[in-house]
Amino acid sequence: MTSLAVIMGYVEYLIPFRFPVPGIKPGLANVVIVPVLYWFGLPAALAVSLIRVFISSLLFGNIVSLVYSLLGALASLAAMELLRRAGVFSAIGVSAAGGAMHGLGQITAAAALTGSTAVIRYLPALLIAGDITGCLIGLTSLIILDRIDPKKASACQ
Repeated sequence: MTSLAVIMGYVEYLIPFRFPVPGIKPGLANVVIVPVLYWFGLPAALAVSLIRVFISSLLFGNIVSLVYSLLGALASLAAMELLRRAGVFSAIGVSAAGGAMHGLGQITAAAALTGSTAVIRYLPALLIAGDITGCLIGLTSLIILDRIDPKKASACQ
């Protein structure tokens, strides 16, 4: 599952379009992370996510991108796990919250690294983009969850 998440990150890296606001990305690796969270729980999703962040940063980024991705991933996973456990939202809502929280994690990292709160002006765009991409990733994850038997998926763990 970690390999799939890294591959999805690579596919995202290859997308030539750059958004006008720094930090906006589709979050394609979450097509793997969300099902892992549902099938295997938080420890497995955390492991897959952290390993993916480190490998992707080594291959496609730098230490600064590692900090942004790490804080974004941790914030995202925390929100997704809380909502998943609450059982009120489908994978779409859980993923949308994760997308929004990823942006909040990135802003926190940017404020800490730059020592400036001026980066907060990017937060509305990151929250909106995170919700939109999170819904799309959540819809894809929901389809995966509905079509793949988790017992068979456990062989991929």
